[in-house]
Amino acid sequence: MAKTVAERSSEDDIQRQELTELYRLMVLIRRFEETVYQKFHEAKIGGYLHRYDGQEALVAGIIPQLQLPGDYILCTYRDHAHALACGTSPGAVMAELMGRATGCAGGKGGSMHLIDPENGFLGGDGIVGGPVPVSLGVGYAIKYRGTKNVCVCYFGDGAMNQGGVHEAFNMVGLYKLPVLYILENNQFAMGTSVSRSTAQPDFVKKAEAHGIRGERVDGMDLLVVREAASRALDHIRTTGEPYFLELNCYRYVGHGIGDDNTKGWQTYRTEDEVAEWKLRDPIAKLRDTMEARGYLTPEQAEKIDEEVREEVHAAIVFAESSPEPALDSLYDHVYS
Repeated sequence: MAKTVAERSSEDDIQRQELTELYRLMVLIRRFEETVYQKFHEAKIGGYLHRYDGQEALVAGIIPQLQLPGDYILCTYRDHAHALACGTSPGAVMAELMGRATGCAGGKGGSMHLIDPENGFLGGDGIVGGPVPVSLGVGYAIKYRGTKNVCVCYFGDGAMNQGGVHEAFNMVGLYKLPVLYILENNQFAMGTSVSRSTAQPDFVKKAEAHGIRGERVDGMDLLVVREAASRALDHIRTTGEPYFLELNCYRYVGHGIGDDNTKGWQTYRTEDEVAEWKLRDPIAKLRDTMEARGYLTPEQAEKIDEEVREEVHAAIVFAESSPEPALDSLYDHVYS
């Protein structure tokens, strides 16, 4: 039966609101990451730093569809975007990066170890492939409890060559655990391309070899990611079985803060290659789609950008005015 004009209008309003929220989240992630780069060079952030520029659709297309709290998220050390998408406040993330007591890990985790269990975020992991074995335990716990929840586990293409990843895959496939694996295939494991490090670059085949159903998805298109994730999550909640999505994407900056990836002795890709991938920028693509549908005007997009910049600035003010952890907190959460 054809939908009435009122029904179509209502659906448009819902989709406009949802896509506007996702667009805002992606812009927030991009502006946040640009700012932390600046703060690192001001010596306000210690340790190391991994940015997410260009990969925003991987979190915006998936995490907002989760049932939080209830579902769980694990990821790698490139984790700022995941925390923000889970609902961790920009202030708590920025304070953690600056080592302040108001940070989401009390100022003692830093960039690679953000965590917010109350929002379902079980944290970033500093070990390549580290979150995958942990997802085995989380998935088993969900199945043991008998709920319809899901564990979403993000990891990179370099991690697919780690033995622990395949050991975990085997058990997750064997026990049929409710885990959604998101392979963030940004084409490089640090500075080594997939073609130079992986004999079998079809990662979906590797997941299927362990009894995990999978598919390959364009990670530069939010709507495509969103649709694939919806399909995968429905499969997991209905069957209780795992699913694997290889999301092909590209990071616009180097692997980490010390990686000048297009110049000098560190060169492993060209500026032209980066520029070509930027033509597929996920934020610009979503903005163009929304403008074409009449969901967003250039003026509204500019206003969102201004609001996000103010939010990031407020996070910086909050972090810089927060105290460092007290010395006697060193032993908190260590001894019982």
